[in-house]
Amino acid sequence: MTKQPARRRGRAAARGLLALAALAAGGLAGCARRPPPPAPDVAAEAGGIAIRYAEFQDYLSRTLGDPDAVVASDVLSQLFDQFLEERLLQRLAVDRGLVAGGDAPRQAVDALLRQAAGPPPGAAEIADYYRRHRQEFARPERVRLRQILTEDRAAAERAQRAIERGEDFQAVARRLSRDASAAAGGYQGELARSELPPSFVDVIFGLRPGEVSRVVPAEYGFHIFQVVERLPEEVMPLAAASGEIAARLRRERADRARASLVEQARSRYNAQVYQRNLPFEYEGSYGENHAALPASGGAH
Repeated sequence: MTKQPARRRGRAAARGLLALAALAAGGLAGCARRPPPPAPDVAAEAGGIAIRYAEFQDYLSRTLGDPDAVVASDVLSQLFDQFLEERLLQRLAVDRGLVAGGDAPRQAVDALLRQAAGPPPGAAEIADYYRRHRQEFARPERVRLRQILTEDRAAAERAQRAIERGEDFQAVARRLSRDASAAAGGYQGELARSELPPSFVDVIFGLRPGEVSRVVPAEYGFHIFQVVERLPEEVMPLAAASGEIAARLRRERADRARASLVEQARSRYNAQVYQRNLPFEYEGSYGENHAALPASGGAH
């Protein structure tokens, strides 16, 4: 093997040292560019703003109403996603100039939804919905019902005798009934068979309008019923259903608008969950779609 001159060997060694220095410098630069780990109390980050776990605890207290409630990890994960989405929408509303930074998240979400909702449902849209969902507005046979409820049979029989003597059912109910509806003359509203206790169905639906039942015993007292009116099975007409349809359409629009706004905010602010900083096993959607960063420590 031919020996290299000393000068050439020196130049090669120098080049090797320079290459090593360059690699080391690149590694250090890469380490310097990597973001520092979050503080242990930071649960997530969105658009460069840290979101602390204490904020989620406040959200839980408001949502659950019981700060000591024991909640499973899957439910906590869903609640954490809802909390994070609320914060994302709040940030989006502020950036769009719809609310001030100090406004409550609920105000921010409402402002975004009002902007995205558009005009209220029109008559043609309501009529089209009714045509496509007509069977949903079918109503079974119903009765308009009054009742008297007493704690013992003797009181129920006194009420029954008063009615038989010609006293008005509503007046007797106000005087003798122990039911919450007594002040309203015992009126229970419109009720279908499926809305009544099975033991009462045959008694009540066997009465003609204006007719009063016998005393009916139950576990919690004694009843007397009066059918005010019988209503046949029918499909609610469009005019009567239009208010409910408009409310349904508004809810559907709001749900679609919220889902779209959340996707916009997620894309814009790149929300990241720091799973190791959460005191429960996070199973939410942000863990699936956004790589969670390490909580703290780790070699560069």
